[in-house]
Amino acid sequence: MFTVRGARAQFCDGVSRRNFLQIGAAGVAGLTLADFLRADESGAKNVDYKKKSIINVYLGGGPSHMDTFDLKPEAAKEFRGDFNPIDTNVPGIQICELMPQVAKMMDKFAILRSLTGLFEEHSPHQTETGWSEQSLRTSGGRPSLGAVVARLHGANNGAAPTFVDLTGHTKHGFLGSVYGAFRPDGEGRANLTLNGVTTGRLDDRQQLLTGLDRLKRDADASGSMKAMDSFAQRAVSVITSGEVARALDLTQEDPRLRERYLGGGNSPHHENDRFLAARRLVSAGVRCVSLSWGGGDTHGQNFSHLRGQLPPLDRGLATLVEDLDGHGLLQDTIVIVWGEFGRTPRVNAAAGRDHWPRAMSVLVAGGGLQTGQVIGATNRNGEMPKDRPVHLQELFATLYMHMGIDPKYTTLIDNNGRPQYLVEHNTSLRELTA
Repeated sequence: MFTVRGARAQFCDGVSRRNFLQIGAAGVAGLTLADFLRADESGAKNVDYKKKSIINVYLGGGPSHMDTFDLKPEAAKEFRGDFNPIDTNVPGIQICELMPQVAKMMDKFAILRSLTGLFEEHSPHQTETGWSEQSLRTSGGRPSLGAVVARLHGANNGAAPTFVDLTGHTKHGFLGSVYGAFRPDGEGRANLTLNGVTTGRLDDRQQLLTGLDRLKRDADASGSMKAMDSFAQRAVSVITSGEVARALDLTQEDPRLRERYLGGGNSPHHENDRFLAARRLVSAGVRCVSLSWGGGDTHGQNFSHLRGQLPPLDRGLATLVEDLDGHGLLQDTIVIVWGEFGRTPRVNAAAGRDHWPRAMSVLVAGGGLQTGQVIGATNRNGEMPKDRPVHLQELFATLYMHMGIDPKYTTLIDNNGRPQYLVEHNTSLRELTA
């Protein structure tokens, strides 16, 4: 079974974020699975983008761009750090020597080295919404991309929710908790199984509820009771089909594939189970999967920390992309890998790097995007964008367009009754989508 506990990440703000998965009662107290399906059904379906999906990988703490995808070997020692760049299978593109598997398949990835528009906030909020945590805070806050997709498009099919969160951090914002992510653990996991109840008994209960509803329906001019029957039936479909429960049961996966994710030997990296779970959830029909991985708040001992973190991350990402490709899912699935900000180009006295929202690198793959390229560049010391600055929201505009949502025209109503655009920078990245 999938019972992942994330590594304890003690960020510099003093908050310990142990990434337990929390799906209980579909992730929000008092909401049932039928509530989520009802929310899915309310979305417009005039565009068929049901095969499109996104796997959003949040590298908590803010990974160093200077030590992963934007190395500066010509800079002074106090900037360039300890690691050397290596060539990839795309001429002219180099990345960190600790990521050889990604380097061998760089043609399937693109690197953005000039991301801007970031805030110094220790939270996945920016990578989930494209906005600061402070934006519309008094009106419920900005909704995550997965919540927006749930609101506008609905579920892929009757056997899977739209949005699954493996981080415990994603926000529904002003859209309300009914559009929040489904979080598969605890009570939420129990909601995916019959727990000893036979399908016959479940059918009997459904028939009883339907019969009671008929007594009320004559007085229900709006027809909402009939609709409630439909949502309840879809909830039953999710449970009885077992698709989501099977997707989360990693013991049903080929052990050889799981070993490719985790690494062999005596020290498998179990955080990489999240990558495998994400692929299995997309295979089951989930549209958006968010997961967190690692902890990179490296104010001290940055290089020793990354020596332990980058090799398993390299293995997990490379295997995820290969796995998606092998299942015929990569063309329709964007994988995006990022943290909340970059880190200071200058190494501090504790051999660490501090917060640096002025520049950050992002890794993307799949989705039919133009990969095998680098977009943008920072200056000699990695301090700020020099060529082709890319605003955070431009990247979100690209993600929304991938899901069939046009950010130039789409608005949602906040808790004060005001229409809100999804992003302000609403033009997608032509370099990725041309």
